[in-house]
Amino acid sequence: MNPALGRVVLIAVPNCQGRVSPVFDVAARLVLIRLKGEAEVERKEIVLFEKQPEGMLHSLQECGVKLVICGAISRELQMKLEKAGIRVVPQICGELETVITAFRRGTLGQREFTMPGCCGRQWGAGRWRGRCRRGPHGKARGNYAAWT
Repeated sequence: MNPALGRVVLIAVPNCQGRVSPVFDVAARLVLIRLKGEAEVERKEIVLFEKQPEGMLHSLQECGVKLVICGAISRELQMKLEKAGIRVVPQICGELETVITAFRRGTLGQREFTMPGCCGRQWGAGRWRGRCRRGPHGKARGNYAAWT
């Protein structure tokens, strides 16, 4: 269950042939999903013409995106997005619909959604262990209450 129940959030997921694009920095298309709690209230797909970090940031800000779920992302772009108040959930892979459903249900932290070879993480003691970047306030990637 999504912990942001009742709150409205606009998320962006890069789309490559029905899957999360492997590299956000070169994504051509984004699916924008407006969620209210677990309910999807709007969805549209946009084309990204900007490929420079500043241009991508501007495009996301214009749309009102608050959260990006993506595969690999350059450190520079991730830092720019986060500095602008856009949360980033990196190193995610899978079928677009499955990933969106997992986010809505609060189960995106499951191993099946982690990109192969991501930072040598291992599953242990009911949580991810490894050297991957952590979310806001040091929370592990699987705790999505902090992302919305």
